[in-house]
Amino acid sequence: MPYLSAAVIGYLFGSIPTAYWLCLLVYRLNIFEHGSRNMGATNVYRVLGNRPFAVTLAIDVLKGMAAVLICAAAWPTIPAVVFIAAAAALCGHTLSFWVKFKGGKGVATGLGVFMALAGKSALASLAVFMIVLLASRMVSMSSMLAAVLLPVFIYHFNELGEIYNPYLTGFATIIAMFVIFKHRTNIQRIFRGEEAKLAWRHTSANAGGSAATSPAVEDIK
Repeated sequence: MPYLSAAVIGYLFGSIPTAYWLCLLVYRLNIFEHGSRNMGATNVYRVLGNRPFAVTLAIDVLKGMAAVLICAAAWPTIPAVVFIAAAAALCGHTLSFWVKFKGGKGVATGLGVFMALAGKSALASLAVFMIVLLASRMVSMSSMLAAVLLPVFIYHFNELGEIYNPYLTGFATIIAMFVIFKHRTNIQRIFRGEEAKLAWRHTSANAGGSAATSPAVEDIK
């Protein structure tokens, strides 16, 4: 029963469609009809700008953390529940029943999950993300490299100790493979030299306006 409960809690938290609800309720637009048509924080940035991006990113990270921490507190003697909650949260984010089982690519929620499971490793991976992003301006490449290096950091820092660290390393490896799979079309565009690059100076669409006013949207093919 704890395992099923952890899966439900993780999925329900992960399935919160932050970008969709925020854009629909505040800006009166359907994020699935603009930009890359993805329910991720990056697409919110491209379409609406800094503030909506920051809110979306923060909530997506926090919902991953919340799922893991709540289950860890509820069943402290059953360590496996945190892995179940973490996996379910990622599934919920990418396959949310609120939006007909669509969703984002799981990077922000994954960061939240691993901030709760292995904070030092997650911060190291976040540092990799920022360095690569500053160098390339490609969110997709930054996300994939950060995800690939996360298991390495987890193995190195050994935050959960000798007993559980191998399981966490294996779990992070599976998540890294999942992130790469979700970015498969981005990989094709990177090799073709067509991947969109993030614009640092961004003019937000007006609160009630259309994403068509955002020049960054034109980068998405």
